[in-house]
Amino acid sequence: MDWLNYHHLFYFRVVAHEGSIAAATNKLNLTQPTISTQLRQLEESLGERLFERSGRALVLTEAGKIALRYADEIFALGREMRDTLKDRPTGKPVRVTIGVADVVPKLVAYRVLRPAFAGAAEIEMICREGSSEALLAALGNHEVDLVITDAPSTGPLRSFNHLLGESGTTFFAAPSLAASAKKNFPKSLEKMPLLMPGEGTQLRRGLELWLDSTGITPKRAGEFDDLALMSAFGGAGSGVFPAPTAIEDEIQAQYNVRVAGRVPELKERFYAISAERKIRNPIVIAITNAARRAVFEGGSR
Repeated sequence: MDWLNYHHLFYFRVVAHEGSIAAATNKLNLTQPTISTQLRQLEESLGERLFERSGRALVLTEAGKIALRYADEIFALGREMRDTLKDRPTGKPVRVTIGVADVVPKLVAYRVLRPAFAGAAEIEMICREGSSEALLAALGNHEVDLVITDAPSTGPLRSFNHLLGESGTTFFAAPSLAASAKKNFPKSLEKMPLLMPGEGTQLRRGLELWLDSTGITPKRAGEFDDLALMSAFGGAGSGVFPAPTAIEDEIQAQYNVRVAGRVPELKERFYAISAERKIRNPIVIAITNAARRAVFEGGSR
């Protein structure tokens, strides 16, 4: 079995943060040949070059960047273990980085992530937003611990898809328009102004298929990538709009809209995607378990 030499890893980490072997010698009180030998042995054991030269400075390679992230985490955990065993408070909250795909409604993301704060332990949550593709790439580079999105990962990245839940779809509108749409729903949507979710979302694709299957032809009054903006326009009376039934109460309360009708078979699914090494993170486990148990409960009313 190959063992990782933590002395070598420690010297590598100091050199990486100091920017050069010369600077690291002062901090470690070691000679340059000694540190150079340790780095070379670490690279040989890993089978990867960790540094490349840029003038007089050392620059991390892609493999070196990954190794440094692991090294920082390893030694941070070591300090925390030492403080814990000495019965001293670490003063450091548990840190977790979550990537939220821009296609996921913010209210859904909030409901999924909120249980992480329910425990007694202090946590530091960092939320990153972007496209699913960009966030999955960040997951592969171990820059995020979890990605919340509306579709499973099917690419080359070795990852684990966790279905958090699914929700039917509710159509909302300003009170007067909702009252009209509620009569003979969903046929009442014919020629009625409809605000559409943006292309590329699961809800948009499902909505298009549902409209085709029912033969309903609404008046397409607008298209929105962001559910919050679409809801604001809907609340102002611009049209009927769809959103996940799982956040029905929040939508009505925040935007002063009413339910025009529900379509349980028009489903939207939400996934948490993790890399294998992060699946044991207690915060990640709390998020996925709570979402399955409570967030989407009754989501297909």
